[in-house]
Amino acid sequence: MPNPLPTLSTVQARVLATLAEKERTVPDTYPMSLNALVSGCNQKTSRNPVMEVTDAEAREALDALKAANLVMESSGGRVTRYSHNLERVLQVPSQSAAILTVLMLRGPQTVGELRINCERLHPFSDLSAVQGFLDELAARPAGALVVELPRQPGSRETRWAHLLSGTPGPEAFVQQEKKPESGLEARVSQLEQEVRELREVITTLARNS
Repeated sequence: MPNPLPTLSTVQARVLATLAEKERTVPDTYPMSLNALVSGCNQKTSRNPVMEVTDAEAREALDALKAANLVMESSGGRVTRYSHNLERVLQVPSQSAAILTVLMLRGPQTVGELRINCERLHPFSDLSAVQGFLDELAARPAGALVVELPRQPGSRETRWAHLLSGTPGPEAFVQQEKKPESGLEARVSQLEQEVRELREVITTLARNS
């Protein structure tokens, strides 16, 4: 029988999800170097909570993920690079992997939030498509990978959380108040992240030229 999946720590989940995200959003820098991976883990946008992962913490997380076959290491050029093995190990399609990635990066979300936040990883056609994959992840014979949280007072929709780090703690059941962000602020944040990703691409191309 296959070994059961380990319960991922917060840092391990962030490292794994960052690899899965960057494979889709900046494929030219994938597999990722340690520096690029730490930068991705600690970025200020598209992350909840925002973290300050050190190089040593990232290496420790990578070692644990490699032991679980969730991460692979390659030695292309002068820099060691890392890639994820999420879909094969969990035996889920790319759509489900996108949902799990966004849940690990951003915390519990509604179906509508997931559809929006998955856009760069997988564009779901409608809310029912997202709901369908969530239902499949929650009813897996091998063990649920997501859970629907109880509806909070005053909320119209329920939120979903991943189970790769075990049963969600009490903080997951509390709807966090989100600071309103203007359209301009949201656009600036997006542009800043795109600039960072372009810099990563340029650095990689320069290193390999």
